[in-house]
Amino acid sequence: MKILFVYPQYPDTFWSFKHALKFVSKKAAFPPLGLLTVAAMLPSEWEKKLVDMNVTRLTDDDVKWADYVFISAMVVQQYSVKEVITRCKKLRTEIVAGGPLFTTGYEDFDGIDHFVLGEAEVTLPLFLKDLEKGCARHIYASGTRPAISETPIPLWSLINTKNYSSMNIQYSRGCPFNCEFCDIILLNGHVPRTKDREQLLAELEELYSRGWRDSVFVVDDNFIGNKKKLKLEILPAIIEWRKGKRYPFPLFTESSINLADDEELMKLMVAAGFNTVFIGIETPNEESLVECAKSQNQNRDLVASVKKIQNYGLEVQGGFIVGFDSDPLSIFKSQISFIQKSGIVTAMVGLLSAPPGTRLYQRLKKENRLIEAFTGNNTDCSLNFIPKMNYETLIDGYKHILNTIYSPKHYYERVKVFLSEYKPRRETAGRLQSHHIKALLKTIWFLGIREKGRRYYWKLFLSTLLKQPRKFPISISLSVYGYHFRKVVKKYVSLPLPSSWP
Repeated sequence: MKILFVYPQYPDTFWSFKHALKFVSKKAAFPPLGLLTVAAMLPSEWEKKLVDMNVTRLTDDDVKWADYVFISAMVVQQYSVKEVITRCKKLRTEIVAGGPLFTTGYEDFDGIDHFVLGEAEVTLPLFLKDLEKGCARHIYASGTRPAISETPIPLWSLINTKNYSSMNIQYSRGCPFNCEFCDIILLNGHVPRTKDREQLLAELEELYSRGWRDSVFVVDDNFIGNKKKLKLEILPAIIEWRKGKRYPFPLFTESSINLADDEELMKLMVAAGFNTVFIGIETPNEESLVECAKSQNQNRDLVASVKKIQNYGLEVQGGFIVGFDSDPLSIFKSQISFIQKSGIVTAMVGLLSAPPGTRLYQRLKKENRLIEAFTGNNTDCSLNFIPKMNYETLIDGYKHILNTIYSPKHYYERVKVFLSEYKPRRETAGRLQSHHIKALLKTIWFLGIREKGRRYYWKLFLSTLLKQPRKFPISISLSVYGYHFRKVVKKYVSLPLPSSWP
């Protein structure tokens, strides 16, 4: 068999980091971990190629070469997916589709020959068995939550790691919480399933042996879902492994806010090389947290929790949402105030969306409030439901948040607030590489000379270099992120309101 793995293109969003990647001469933030893992599950004698459309162009010759095209995607990639399907059908190459987009909405896609839905450890072997017999079905699906202790190491040989700013690995699947708007429970379940120590170290070793020395993203739904195993087994093992390798690369992941309640866990994570965590803050409005069942965020001083995590040496990136039924008209002002006070520099603010199958989706469906298809991009000013707040008020308020927090003045102020709280370990994770120096020179040109907010850049540049030199590299990285966010915000805030609204 000849198998072509295709990863569709991402639109330009907060998460693409498209404009920031130019500074470090990279083409994409992360490789397609799911496809690389599936590739490792296929027979070793099969020929395999991978085209990441975020890195390179998909050609007709690529498609013609393959017996099957395997495609996986997130919802936000759906428009690129449809283009790939059209090309494959025109060239008469069969398509096998799986991953989050298809698992939660395969009915929306015509032209797919075989759907392998759910988790590949369960459904892929069934497909391969039938394929060998010549009787492969159209749909393979299962609600089984497999142990991931046998999941193979991703087939990294299919990519050129130099095209990416970070590598990624997975330690666990699932989240112990059940937020109303989140589809993680649908995809990966409520009970966290983890890999064992040897398995995880083998994946880190594989990246190390391939010469990787930049950051590694642990892509878990909630890294701290099983705290006990982390503290007793996993983090101590990573700490020892890193010592033996002279601290080769920094790690970052996603976590819930209750990380702030466990000082031992924070210390171990930092000792293991973690320097950043993404946390779903969502909203400072307590009624909205109750509405969406974000129990882990309720009844706590969220700003204090964020600062505590920063004090232990972890940068907190945050997800924020406006558009809850319980949001008051003051929510836009309070979101801005919270973000500025907390020092969450990378603040991903989006409109509430209702992914298909979630409890929010089901509730809004019963209330007859669903109206549009889900785009998967909660920053494009689209809504797939009728909000309680006046539509124009909500969109205008949302745009006001973006315009404010990503203006050079507010953004660089927030960097300073963060740096005043951030206490990184003295041991330096990662190593200075040539593209880091090139990136610094590019920031001086684009941010320090060409951009209108250059005076804020130079104030941060000089004050950090002179007063907090150990924090200088992260201050430059955050400056670059700000450039990217401003580019994305400029595009989205210029979008006109639809001519009609229900």
